Amino acid sequence: MKLIGSLTSPFVRKVRVVLLEKKIECGFEVDSPWTPESNVSNINPLGKIPVLVLDDGAVIFDSRVISEYLDHMAPNNKLIPSPNRERIEVKRWEALADGVCDAAALIFLEKKRTKAKQSAEWIARQKDKIVRGLDYMTQQLGENSWCTGTHFSLADICVGCTLGYLTFRFPEIDWREYPNLARLNDKLMQRPTFAETAPKG
Repeated sequence: MKLIGSLTSPFVRKVRVVLLEKKIECGFEVDSPWTPESNVSNINPLGKIPVLVLDDGAVIFDSRVISEYLDHMAPNNKLIPSPNRERIEVKRWEALADGVCDAAALIFLEKKRTKAKQSAEWIARQKDKIVRGLDYMTQQLGENSWCTGTHFSLADICVGCTLGYLTFRFPEIDWREYPNLARLNDKLMQRPTFAETAPKG
């Protein structure tokens, strides 16, 4: 089994953390669809990372689908609960965190365009999504130890990867002004799975 992705993508990091938390052996091939020599589009028709290539050659893409596949693949350290309400709660956190990452990535890509072609309105709209997303995260987390209460889950992985990506790409966004998010992030960074996968580039 082989995971294909970059060292900076929060979506790839999510899957890498899941693999480590689940203690699943998996190769890792560094490839970014934004480089001219990339092979990603030949593996995933959408040209996006992460991509998981199974031993039989089957391909799974989208971090949400891959994470769920891996959680069912190994029974240890369950990250997504089975009961419907609890499961939906974790998936809702995942959607929220991924949405903030999507907005951040869109800003990053927009700023790669020449200044004359950049849309300040578009950037402002995405920044507003990030701020509202962080506001909602801090409200929902409250004084809980973990996103869904007392148990570490995929929800925490997703939020941690989002905060790490914002730190890496947008240090000017001070999400540490939310004390509970800062506490959660510091706790996550004590886990080897997070320390080993911090964004590099």
